[in-house]
Amino acid sequence: MTHLTYIIAAYGVFAVIAVWFSATSWTRMTHARKRLAAIDPRASR
Repeated sequence: MTHLTYIIAAYGVFAVIAVWFSATSWTRMTHARKRLAAIDPRASR
């Protein structure tokens, strides 16, 4: 009996969570930049 199935599942779960965190972080950063550009007077320079 090997633990290969468990190891593959653990890496898969980690990969899904890492991609999810990256995607949400990228989305939040994009929205934050847009909000900052709307209120930042230096954006017109």
